[in-house]
Amino acid sequence: MHWPDVEVVLPFEQELFAGDPPWTAEHFRSELAGVPHTRWYLVAEQAGDLMGYGGLFHSGDTADVQTLAVFPDRQRQGVGTALLDALVAEARRRGARELLLDVREDNAPALAFYARRGGFEQLSVRRGYYGNGRTDGLVLRRHL
Repeated sequence: MHWPDVEVVLPFEQELFAGDPPWTAEHFRSELAGVPHTRWYLVAEQAGDLMGYGGLFHSGDTADVQTLAVFPDRQRQGVGTALLDALVAEARRRGARELLLDVREDNAPALAFYARRGGFEQLSVRRGYYGNGRTDGLVLRRHL
């Protein structure tokens, strides 16, 4: 992911994560400022059109998926799998021993996706983490 990609992903961020609240341009730029030291961000694209994006934070033995999103018209086409596989590979390359991520407890498609990808287990619950305190978040872990 590069600076110009932020303007392209913002409308999708607002659509996909409307109630959480979505990340702002400043949030993305702050994250990109940490590349490559503690952050790694990528986009999936085909013929120059963005299809999704993902981001990773790494510190010590742990890496965290900061964000993972696939544009609505590109879902169920393997884009999310490719992005997650790339994030896992980068976490391993950086020496992480575990990968963490947060997911809304009511996001059945995401939970099914992480279950299909294998190796993710529920580590903890973040009470009221999403939706302005109305929805719990699940912390998932995958040993690397």
